[in-house]
Amino acid sequence: MSSELHRDSFRLVEQYVGEGELQWRDEPQGRVRYDVSRYQAMSASGLPIPGLHRIEGRLELGAIPAARLVGQTVTLWLADGRSLRLTLEDATGRVLAEGHGPSKCGCC
Repeated sequence: MSSELHRDSFRLVEQYVGEGELQWRDEPQGRVRYDVSRYQAMSASGLPIPGLHRIEGRLELGAIPAARLVGQTVTLWLADGRSLRLTLEDATGRVLAEGHGPSKCGCC
């Protein structure tokens, strides 16, 4: 089903901007500034498709050595205490997560 979804099928539902803590393998890596958006998949009828989302954005890594983290799943602890599991896509701090939330459902 996700292969049938196009970029137009996703709606911006939340934006996270602030300063938080980056972790990799449960080890603190340092403080980062973040600007991350969460998009929700929508059906043709306009209703949300539960659990199907895309999170993308950018982290300002500062002194954190990005090279070893590229391609790795990291945890971003937001200023409000929530966390996001993201993949660091490149050394510029671009992050991405797609799919069924923090844990996959039983359907895939």
